[in-house]
Amino acid sequence: MSTSVTPAKPPTGGSPRRSALDKVMNGIERAGNKLPHPVLLFLGLFLIIGAVSTVLAATGTTVTVPGEDKTLAVKGLFSGEGVRWLLENFIPNFTGFPSLGTVLLMMAAVGVAEKTGLLETAVRASIARAPKRLLPYLVAFVSCQAHLMSDVAILVIPPLAALAFKNAGRNPIAGLIGGFACVCAGYAAGFSIGALDALYTGITHQAAAVVPGGESAPTHILINYFFTAAASCLLALIGGFLIARVLEPRLPQPDPDADAESGAEAEEASEGPTAPPAVTVTVTARERIGLLRSGLAVLLYAAVVVTCWLLPGSPLRGEGGALVPSPVLNGIVPLLFVAFVLAGVVYGRTVGTLKRADDAPRMMAESITGMSGYIVLILVISQVIGVFDWSKVGTLLAVNGANLLESAGLTGFTGLVLFVLLVCVLNLFVTSGSALWSLVAPVFVPAFMLIGMEPAVTQAAFRIGDSATQMITPLNPYVFLMLTILRRYEPGAQLGTVLARLSVFVVPFLVAWLAVLGLFYGLGLPLGPGADIHR
Repeated sequence: MSTSVTPAKPPTGGSPRRSALDKVMNGIERAGNKLPHPVLLFLGLFLIIGAVSTVLAATGTTVTVPGEDKTLAVKGLFSGEGVRWLLENFIPNFTGFPSLGTVLLMMAAVGVAEKTGLLETAVRASIARAPKRLLPYLVAFVSCQAHLMSDVAILVIPPLAALAFKNAGRNPIAGLIGGFACVCAGYAAGFSIGALDALYTGITHQAAAVVPGGESAPTHILINYFFTAAASCLLALIGGFLIARVLEPRLPQPDPDADAESGAEAEEASEGPTAPPAVTVTVTARERIGLLRSGLAVLLYAAVVVTCWLLPGSPLRGEGGALVPSPVLNGIVPLLFVAFVLAGVVYGRTVGTLKRADDAPRMMAESITGMSGYIVLILVISQVIGVFDWSKVGTLLAVNGANLLESAGLTGFTGLVLFVLLVCVLNLFVTSGSALWSLVAPVFVPAFMLIGMEPAVTQAAFRIGDSATQMITPLNPYVFLMLTILRRYEPGAQLGTVLARLSVFVVPFLVAWLAVLGLFYGLGLPLGPGADIHR
């Protein structure tokens, strides 16, 4: 059933008094709104690096990497040599950017699974018949695995969670707010691999190359897999506890006069994206058959790959018969591509959402079309990172940054914690994870490498800061979507209402993330296959 959104009740008795939280968040919003578009931001950074490199080159600045005998001279972009380099490498910088092909390939594959309805049905099936007491924990767990669905997870899971809570006789507001908080907190975590992982590792690979020999450092798509899988379990437990014991008891009951059908179509929020279409928490018999068949197909495919990988003398093994590293890890992206396409095609054929042979290529094309903004951003980012590397400005910053960390005694876990806190603050203003990682990676990845840490641990620390404060910044357009849906249950809700309730999750999630990183760091556990913490 489709209904319209109940508008918020206008305030009475003059302007409402703003809380301290409202004032802080409004200040963040005003400051963030003054930031330029990420493309313009990186274009300005490109010009700044060009000018700085030219001045440093003119003054004869050099840099020596610790452990290297060779002294490197800084080269100026705005010089004859720099102009020649830029003209010859502009296209290779862009087309050779590591994450470009990987992200597009993953988006094409996930697009088939998404547009056939497989991913949404899998979410509905996981929470449809959950026991009332376990529902918060199951919603939190599913939400913490949802980055596989990209931004679609934010459009689908919170309304579904609200409806599931309502059907179970619980407060739907708790499902809505808790689902959104756990999607944001777990956006960089989970057992699944998505386009975000490909994007992060591509930027990490480029940043690691600033340090001599950095090209050989582990930067494959699974370098954080063990860490993110473990973190997602703890985040789910804490998220479920916060939803059930902290958030839900403090929430008002939904307005009985408001039409609180969580699956209804929403009007477009005045400051946010279009709300999701009508959803239902039930799963039809045909959809269950589709899930079963697609799951069996993927299991059979995985069994064949693993068997071929484990066979002695297999070409899928690495040098000397090693399992790690091996072509399976290096080629995990095309293997995942086949798995997602296979699952989507089997499900789509079963339920009827994929009827013709050309439907799958069309779905891939539609998914890649949505990445046009990312492609434009990478065009500029690739030039910035390229100049960082070629001019040796990145190396100079990394060496000086490493020296600063060593002189301040921040060479261990404390330095990583401070880096996480820095990212948490920057994340309030630069909400694009790819843009923020592209800003900080060229400096901090090589800086931490120079004090003995692998790129994997810097990327893991960034994941923490990128996810911890994403839910409470007004610059996140999906916050306004949550406000729109919340008003179905609580017509008088304001932006501060949403942010105040979401703030309950920030510190516990941040502490949980850091605790998992501290455990891996303290025990020296690998963050992913072949990805140790220390060099």
